[in-house]
Amino acid sequence: MPACDICCEEFLSEADLKTHLLLSHLENEMACPLCSLSGVSYDELSFHINTTHVENDCQVMDATASDSSQRTSNDRTLQSPTHEINSVRTTENCMRAVSQASTHSPGHCQVNGMPAPNTGATLSKVTSSKVNSSPPAAATASGAFKPVRTTQPLSNCLEKSWEGEHEHRKSKQMRSSLPNKVGHFPCPMCSLVFSDCFILQEHVESHLLDQDMAEDSTRYLCPLCSLSCSDSGSLQEHVDLHMEYDSTSTAGNADLNLARRLQEEEEHKWKEAETKRESEEFKKLQRQFGLDRSGGYRKQMERNMERAVSRGQMVPAEFHRKKAEMRESLASGMDDGRSKTSGLMAALYRHYQREVSDCAHVWLCAETDHYSSSEGDKGWGCGYRNFQMQLSSLHKMEQYNLLPEAVPSIPRVQAIIEEAWSQGADPQGASHFNNRLQGTRAWIGATEIYAVFTSHSVKARIVDFHKPTGPGDTHPRLFEWIKLYFSHSSSRSARLPPRIVQTSLPPVYLQHQGHSRSIVGVEQKANGTLCLLLFDPSFAPGEMRRVLSQDTAAAMVRRMRKFPGALKHRQYQVVAVEGELTAEEKQSRILNSRTLCAEKIP
Repeated sequence: MPACDICCEEFLSEADLKTHLLLSHLENEMACPLCSLSGVSYDELSFHINTTHVENDCQVMDATASDSSQRTSNDRTLQSPTHEINSVRTTENCMRAVSQASTHSPGHCQVNGMPAPNTGATLSKVTSSKVNSSPPAAATASGAFKPVRTTQPLSNCLEKSWEGEHEHRKSKQMRSSLPNKVGHFPCPMCSLVFSDCFILQEHVESHLLDQDMAEDSTRYLCPLCSLSCSDSGSLQEHVDLHMEYDSTSTAGNADLNLARRLQEEEEHKWKEAETKRESEEFKKLQRQFGLDRSGGYRKQMERNMERAVSRGQMVPAEFHRKKAEMRESLASGMDDGRSKTSGLMAALYRHYQREVSDCAHVWLCAETDHYSSSEGDKGWGCGYRNFQMQLSSLHKMEQYNLLPEAVPSIPRVQAIIEEAWSQGADPQGASHFNNRLQGTRAWIGATEIYAVFTSHSVKARIVDFHKPTGPGDTHPRLFEWIKLYFSHSSSRSARLPPRIVQTSLPPVYLQHQGHSRSIVGVEQKANGTLCLLLFDPSFAPGEMRRVLSQDTAAAMVRRMRKFPGALKHRQYQVVAVEGELTAEEKQSRILNSRTLCAEKIP
C-alpha cells in the first residue's frame, strides 16, 4: 500500500498519494541538513552538498511505516512505492534521508533553527563505505547539523528501527494533523526532492503531461475534426466518412445555388420586362393624351404640311402660304376660321319644318358655329373645338360680355386655361398637367371647360352620369336630362309648346372616354323615344356644309342623330351653361373647385 514519505500516511492508490502530496505539503522548504542554508531548490541544494559537504558523512534517521513493512534482512535493501533505496546511496539519497531525519529526530533536535517532533524514527540503512566511518549529523547550538562520526553498526540501527516502529505508527496521525513548518517535498513519481510545494506541483504536472503525450502519441488524430482514433483503420474509415459527406453536401449546395441563381435571373428578367411594359404603356398614355412633349398645334401642323408636300399632295408655294397664315393666326391669338361652318342652326330649323313628320317635338339650341379638327389638332383637339362651339354661341348673347371678343385659336385656348389655373380654379387638374398646356397636345375635358367658364364669371354646371341607367348599358336618364334642359325655358311662355323650338340656350358640352361632342338639340318621336343632335368635331367642314343644302340636309341630320342605343359608354359628363356669376359667387366657386365635385346622376 503506498505511503507518504513525508508524513508516513498510507493511501489506497497512487492517485490518492499524488493528491495528498499536492494538497498537504505545500508550505515546506528545502534546507541543507549540514548547515543553515535554506530556501533553495532541490538542484541548488544537491549542488551545494556535493561541493561544500563532500567530505562529510551523512547519517540518516528516518523511517516510514511503508519502509518498515517492506524491509528484509537478507538483502538489506529498503523500498517504497514511490522511490527505491538501493544498496549504494548517492549523495542525493543521503541528503534526502537527512532532510527526512531532520523532521523525525528527537524533540531537542532542530533543523534551520526549527524544532522537529520526536517520532521514534530509526536510522535508514546505508551501505556506503563512508557511512561506517562518518559520524551521524548532530544538532548544534546554532540549530545546524554537524556530521558526527559513529561506529554504530547498521544492524543496531535496523533493530532500533524495528523497536521504534510502534512508536512511529502511534505518532503518525499526530504528525499528519499538524502543519509542516519545515520540510522537503519528494516527487512521488521519481527520486527528486523539492523545497517548494509549487515547484513540486509543476514537476508532477510535467510527469502527467508526459504520460498524456505518451498516450496521445499512440493514438491517431483526424486532420479534419481532431477526433482521436485507436488505430489507423478506424481513422481511415472516419476520414472516408468526412469525404463522403463533403462531396454530398457540395453537390447539394451546388444544385441549390444553381436553382437560386436561375430563379434570380428569371425574376430579374421578369422585372425588366414588367418595367419595360409599364414604361411603354406610360409613354403610350402620354402620347395619347398629348403629354409626351412632342410639340403642340404649331409643330403638328408644320409636320403634316411637310408630309403633304413630300407625298405630292401640296405644292411648295401652297405650303409656304399656309405656313405664313398659320403663324399670323397664332400671333393674333384668334382662330383663322378655316374649320368653321356657320348658319347650321337656322338650316336645321328649316329642315325640321319641312320634312319631319315622325317627330312630336324638336328643341334646338341658340345659333352655334361648328368647328372641325384641322391638321394641327387632329387626334387630340376635340375638347378645344367643342369649347370654340360654345364660345361661338355665347358671343351672340349680350349677357356674356366678359368672354373674349372673338373665338380664340387652340394655342390661345390653352393659355386661357392656364390663366384660370393661376386664379386658383381646379388646382388638381392643374397639377395633373404640371400647370402647363401650351406647346403640348394634351387632352382637355369637362373640368377644364368648367374652370375657364368660372374664371370668366360664367355660371356652369357639371353633371356626371357615372353609370348606365337603362338596359343594354344605355343612359336614358341622360336623354331625359337634356330634354328637360332645353324644354324648361320654352315651356314657361306657352301652354302648348310648338313642335319645333329654337331656344336661347347655348349647346351642352358632352364628354366621354376618348372623345367629346356638343349637344345642339333633342328630338322626341311620336312614340316618346328621345334622340340627341350632336355636333362632332371629327366632321369635316365640307360635310357640315351639307346641312345648308335642302337636298343633302336629311342625310347629314341622320348622321348627327344619336339614339340611346348609340351612346353606350359607361360614363358621360356634361357641362351646361346656366347664366352669369357675381363676383362673390365666382370667388366661392373658385375656392370650392379645390375639391371639385360634380353632380352625379343617378
